[in-house]
Amino acid sequence: MVRTWTRADAARALRRPTAADDKYSRGVLGMRTGSEAYPGAAVLGVEAAWRAGLGMVRYLGPDRAADLVLARRPETVTADGRVQAWVVGSGTDASARTPSDTAALRALLSDTDPVVVDAGALDLAAEATAPRILTPHDREHARLRAALGLAHAPADRVDAARETAEATGAVVLLKGAVTVVVAPDGWAATVEAGTPWLATAGTGDVLAGVIGALVAGAVAQNGHTDAASLAALAASGAWLHGRAAAIAAQGASIAGAPSSAPFGDGPITALDVADALPQAVAETLARA
Repeated sequence: MVRTWTRADAARALRRPTAADDKYSRGVLGMRTGSEAYPGAAVLGVEAAWRAGLGMVRYLGPDRAADLVLARRPETVTADGRVQAWVVGSGTDASARTPSDTAALRALLSDTDPVVVDAGALDLAAEATAPRILTPHDREHARLRAALGLAHAPADRVDAARETAEATGAVVLLKGAVTVVVAPDGWAATVEAGTPWLATAGTGDVLAGVIGALVAGAVAQNGHTDAASLAALAASGAWLHGRAAAIAAQGASIAGAPSSAPFGDGPITALDVADALPQAVAETLARA
């Protein structure tokens, strides 16, 4: 059975902080993202993680990306230390990765903290043992399947993702107009995109940051996450990402029009989606 993820489902992944909370109890996310070629991916993912409502973000990446992250979000910590989850790979290219970068990623992927694995780190996912959420789009998924010896994909995207999840032992979030989330035991859900305007550069980096924030928060509260919990968190992150995109698109303005003028939705950028996350979270909590 494949369930359609809803607002009520996403609400269960969120928690309103209390007076007893501190930054550690709200979740600390580590991010090894961005590169000299694609430093903006680091900015987008870090921004999204903060906007999704966690306690701290630690960013470890190239100097140029770190400078841009701090210019946008000066509260970000750019020193190694305690974390409860990781996001790796966004805005990186496996072919340009240095041996030291590869070693660092392999160390994280063989540890016990859950890892959201995106883009340029997906080639290391199969050999990893850490709890993982893999976030490929269709082309990345095809490359991953080929590396796993699963070249002949079923026509149904859910079935294809199920095979990949079983082969890797990881949760697979297959991005698209309809995002598919599958756990290694076969559990599956679909998440409808909030708006077609979401199909634009950088929104995958935002999604990775949202999911990472939810995972870090869950680990901070519960001390661990199993595969079923990770799958639910991944689906919730995708739902919030889509809702934030819809909010951003509805707020898109027409040049020269008065702010009160009625109009439909319009183009958005990835940073617009990140900026709309607090409203998406607040709405979801309010209706929980």
